[in-house]
Amino acid sequence: MAVFDGPDLLEEDFPATAKGATLVNEDREELDDQASSLQTQLANLNRARDKLEREKATVEESRRRFSEFQTGREEMLHELTRSLGLLEEAQLDAQRDAEQMARSMDDLRDALGKVDALVEVDTHDEDWKVLLTRNLTTIENARMELNSARLKWTLLSGLRDDEGQGLAAPAQPGQTGLPMPKSFGQLCLWGLALTWPVLLIGAVITAVLLLRG
Repeated sequence: MAVFDGPDLLEEDFPATAKGATLVNEDREELDDQASSLQTQLANLNRARDKLEREKATVEESRRRFSEFQTGREEMLHELTRSLGLLEEAQLDAQRDAEQMARSMDDLRDALGKVDALVEVDTHDEDWKVLLTRNLTTIENARMELNSARLKWTLLSGLRDDEGQGLAAPAQPGQTGLPMPKSFGQLCLWGLALTWPVLLIGAVITAVLLLRG
């Protein structure tokens, strides 16, 4: 058997082995290039995914805000329209109450003027009985106006806003029945308002009898 020393062995003596090593190196470089390319593509895909996620978040936020806009617009249209309707109705009620209160004030001023214009009765005058009857009639008429105003406006009965309704609106046409009196004094006023015609007739009859006497 022949023995060969290391230095005596040449690459030409092993052509297949050298060629295989070269191919392995080339495959390794190619795989490295492929791995580097894939890593670059993966990084690009990650950046693209992050961009898409940001765009998705922007679209979702825009959709949420648009939905909030539509919901808020419909809510405000409904609430504002309802509030304006309630305020307009309250304004009309307040105007009607103000008009009726103005009429009540005119009636009370007229009654006050008539009562203030009453003259003292002098029993030495021949017609003092007639004058007394007129004065009593004027006072009864003034009392009737006052009681009527008290029935319409509870403020005149001494009730404050924190104790009752403050200014009670007069009874509207079409309402059935009357509100119940809230105190004994108001009940007495109701009774007086209902019985004043009888008292007035009695006063007139008394005056007539006195005049004839």
